[in-house]
Amino acid sequence: MPDFVPGQRWISDTEPELGLGIVLSVEGHRVTVLFIAGNERRTYAADNAPLTRVRFAPGDSVESSDGWKLKVSAVREEGGLLIYEGSTEDGQPARLEEMELNHYLQFNRPQDRLFTGQLDPPASFRLRYHTLRLIGELEQSPVRGLCGGRTSLIPHQFYIAHEVAHRVAPRVLLADEVGLGKTIEAGLIIHHQLLTGRAERVLILVPEPLLHQWLVEMRRRFNLRFSLFDAERYREADTGNPFLSEQLVLCSLDFLVGHPQRQAHALAAGWDLCVVDEAHHLTWSEQAQSPQYALVESLGRVVPGLLLLTGTPEQLGKQGHFARLRLLDPDRFYSYARFLEEEREYEALAKLIDPLLDAPRLDRSLLNRLKAILAQDLADELLARLDHPATAEEARRELIQLLLDRHGTGRVLFRNTRATVKGFPERQLFAQPVPLPELYRRGPADPVDSLDALLHPETRYPSTGECEWWRLDPRVPWLVELLRRLKPAKVLVICAKAQTAVDLEQAMRQAGIAAVVFHEGLGLVARDRAAAWFADAEDGAQVLVCSEIGSEGRNFQFAHHLALFDLPLNPDLLEQRIGRLDRIGQAETIRIHLAYFEHSPQELLFRWYHQGLNAFEQLNPAAMAVYGQLREELEELLLHPDPGREAALIERTRQLSAALQQELHEGRDRLLELNSCRPEEAERLVQLIREQDADGRLWPYLEQVFDVYGVNVEEHSEHCYILTQGEHLRSHFPELPEDGVTVTLDRAIGLAREDMLFLTFEHPMVRGAMDMILNSAHGNATLGIVRHPELGPGQLLLETFYRVECAAPKRLHIGRFFPPTLLRFLFDQRGTDLSALPFESFAELPRSWERGDALELIRGQRATIDRLLALAERKAQAQLPALIAAGSKRMLDTLTGELKRLAALRRVNPNVRQEELDQLKENALEMHNSIQAAQLRLDAVRLLVTA
Repeated sequence: MPDFVPGQRWISDTEPELGLGIVLSVEGHRVTVLFIAGNERRTYAADNAPLTRVRFAPGDSVESSDGWKLKVSAVREEGGLLIYEGSTEDGQPARLEEMELNHYLQFNRPQDRLFTGQLDPPASFRLRYHTLRLIGELEQSPVRGLCGGRTSLIPHQFYIAHEVAHRVAPRVLLADEVGLGKTIEAGLIIHHQLLTGRAERVLILVPEPLLHQWLVEMRRRFNLRFSLFDAERYREADTGNPFLSEQLVLCSLDFLVGHPQRQAHALAAGWDLCVVDEAHHLTWSEQAQSPQYALVESLGRVVPGLLLLTGTPEQLGKQGHFARLRLLDPDRFYSYARFLEEEREYEALAKLIDPLLDAPRLDRSLLNRLKAILAQDLADELLARLDHPATAEEARRELIQLLLDRHGTGRVLFRNTRATVKGFPERQLFAQPVPLPELYRRGPADPVDSLDALLHPETRYPSTGECEWWRLDPRVPWLVELLRRLKPAKVLVICAKAQTAVDLEQAMRQAGIAAVVFHEGLGLVARDRAAAWFADAEDGAQVLVCSEIGSEGRNFQFAHHLALFDLPLNPDLLEQRIGRLDRIGQAETIRIHLAYFEHSPQELLFRWYHQGLNAFEQLNPAAMAVYGQLREELEELLLHPDPGREAALIERTRQLSAALQQELHEGRDRLLELNSCRPEEAERLVQLIREQDADGRLWPYLEQVFDVYGVNVEEHSEHCYILTQGEHLRSHFPELPEDGVTVTLDRAIGLAREDMLFLTFEHPMVRGAMDMILNSAHGNATLGIVRHPELGPGQLLLETFYRVECAAPKRLHIGRFFPPTLLRFLFDQRGTDLSALPFESFAELPRSWERGDALELIRGQRATIDRLLALAERKAQAQLPALIAAGSKRMLDTLTGELKRLAALRRVNPNVRQEELDQLKENALEMHNSIQAAQLRLDAVRLLVTA
C-alpha cells in the first residue's frame, strides 16, 4: 500500500482531466484527495487507489500556485513531502514545496504521462497509431466528401457533385430532367462542402410540401441534421436572430416571404451556401418580379454560394431561364437582350461539336471554321495534329475541351437528359374507357362549365351524406377492382384535388383496401407518416392516394403501378406525376393505369396526350412547346366538343410534336451535355469510390475501436453487425444509442435497408470516433514487452511519433496538400536508430506490468529516456523543412495551375467570375503562410523491452 501523507500531490489515472490532487486525509484504509481544478473530492481504498504520485525530476520545469516557474535542479523529501530546489526564470535560486504546486497542472503530453506512470494498454497505442495513419491518407483522397452518402453510384450525379463542390463558393443551376436526381446532387455537394470545410452554415429553401422530404433525405442519405424552421420554432428561439441558433437550416420560401423581420434575420445570418429547390417557381420579367424571386435575389447578394434546382429550365421560356442565371451572377447576366444575342453566337459554336464527336475524319471546311474561332497559333498547331493519324485522337479531345471552355452557360448550368443518361425503365399504358354517368351529363340548356369542373366533375357534388359522388362514379369501382387485382403490389393513385383524394381514401377503406391519403391539407408530420406507411414493405398500406402535390418532389420508385384518377391540363404536371415512379434506378417497367369518361372532355384530353403527344409511354421534351402553341384551340374544344375538329387537332399535335422533337434533336446542345457529364471522368470518380468501398480497411479498424472503447459487436448477417454499449464503455460513443444500432458496410445493403446505419470513413460515427481518439491523451503513452527477430532480449527501446501539424481554417481544406503527417522514430538505449524496423514487425507479448514495477523501470531509466526523446526531437526537426517545402510546392503547383486555367478560361468565357479567381489567390497566400508555420508535436511515445 502506498504511503499517503496529507499534502502530497497525486493524479487520477482514470480521470486525469481533474488536474493535480492533494491528499487531505488518511483514515484507516481510506484516503481522501481534493482536486481543486476539477472542484471534486474523491475517497479511495488506499491499497488499490487509481492514483499516481507526481514526482518531478532534475531538469523539469514546474509552476507554483502563484504562477512563477522553477527549473528543478534537485529534489529532496522531508516528512513524506517533496521539496523542489532550483532557479527561477530570472536565474534566482528558489525552492518550491510540493503543496505549493499549481493545482491546474495537466499531464496530457506523452512524456509527462509516461513519467507519471499514466500508461495505456498497448491496444490503445496501436489504435492511435492506425488512426493517425488513416487520417493522413483520407485527407488526400480525390473523392473525399463524396463517399459517405447512402446513394447509388450513378456517374452523372457524382460528376456534377465533384465539379461543383470543389469550387470556391459555387453558384450553379442544377437542371437535370425530372428523375435524374437533382436532390442527390445537391446533397452530395452540401456534404462535400461541409466535410471539407468550404461551408459551415447552409440554408435550404424549398416549397412547403417538400420540407419533410428534404429533412429526411438529408438525414437518411447524408447524415446531415438540418433544423426545420417554422413559425413556432422561430418564436421559441432564445437568440436575437433565431437563424444564428443553428448551422444547418431548412425552411420554406413562404415562411420568409411577407415577413420582413424573418427576411432580415435570414439575410443577416451569415450563410456560406444557400440551396433553392423548384426554382422554376421564381418568376421575373424586366417589368416585375415575384416576392419569392426578390427574396432569393437578396440572399444571392450576401451568400457566397448559391445552388438553384429545377427539372424544367425551359418551363418559363428563355426569359425565365435568363432570370435564374441572373440570380447566380447579376454582373454577368445583366441584359436579357445581350443574353439572346450571345445564345445565337453559341448556336454556331455548338454545331461544330457533332462532327468532332462523330465523324471519323474531319473535312477541310470544318477545320477552317475551327481555325476562325480559335487563337491563330493554337489553331495551326492543333489542326496540324488532326491531319496525322497518330495524333488525331488526342488533338480531337483537346479541341472538344477548348470548345467546352468557350461554351456560354456551360460552367453555371448542368443539364443531363434521358437522351444522354441511360438506366430508365419502360412505360406501359393500360387505359380504360368508362361510361359518363347521368350525374355528370350536361344538358343542352346547361350553362358552359369551367374547364376545371369539366375535367374534374366530382368537385361539383357532395362528399358526404347519402348521395356521395364516389358511390355513383364508375371510375371508383374500376379503381377498386384494379387494386384488388394488383394486390399486394404497391399502387400510387394521383388525382387533382385534395377533397377527391380524401373521398377516394374513404372509398378504398370501405372496400377493405389498406390505403392512406396525402394532400396539402395535412400537416408536414402527417404527410411524412403517410408516405412512410406507404413505403413500409411488410406492414404498410398498399395504396397512397395523392392530390396534385404528390406529383412534385416526392419519390416513390419502390412502386411500379401508377393509377391516374384524372388528367391535368398541363403536360409538365402529367410528366411530374409519372416521374414519381419513373426515375433513374427504377428496376421495373412502370405500369400506368387510367380510366376516362367516354364522349367527354376527359376522353379528348386523353387522346390528345396519347395519340398526339405519346406522353404516357415516353417522355416528350416538346410537350410544353406544343401545348403553348395549341393551348387555346385545345381548351376551346374541351369546352365545345366538335369531333371533326378534334381529329384535326390531334393530327396537328402529332405533326408539331414530331417536328419540334426533330428540331430539338438537331439543335441538341451537345456541348452542354458533355459539360454536364464527361463520361470518362464520371466513371473514374465512381470507380475510385467503389475501390474505397472495397478496400477492406474500415471494418478491421472499427473492430479495434470497438474493442478499445468497450462497444459490443454481434454479427447480424453477412456484412451486417449489431453494436451495443458494453458494460465497460469508456465514454459516450458517437452515434451509438442506448439500445444499440445495426450497421452495414455494404452499399447495396445500406440502400435496401434504411433501418441500418451505412458506415463509411465519412459517417459521423467513424469521424466522431477518430476525433475522440486524437483529441484526447488516450493511447499516447504505453509500456510493452515485444519480440523481434533482429533484436536480442533485454534491450530497452523508445518509439516516438511526431505529428507535423498545419493550423489553418477548415474552409481551406489544407489536408489536400499538407495532410497530418506522422514521423516515427525508434532508438535503442545507446541511441542507435532502428526506425527502419516497421511498426508492424514487432510482436507484442500479452504480459502486463505491475504498476510499481513499471514506475520503477521508467524512473530508473529517466536519464536515458530524456536523452532519447531529445535525439528524436532533433531528428524530427531536421525533417521539418523538407516536409514544409514539399507541401508548399504541392499546393502552389496545384493552385497556380488552377489559376492559370481559370484565367485563360475567363478570357473566352465570362461565366468564370473574377471573385472566384481573387478568392483562389487569397486562399493560396493564406495556405502558403499556414504551411510555412507548420509545427512538430510529440503525439505518442512507447517504451519497449525486448523478450
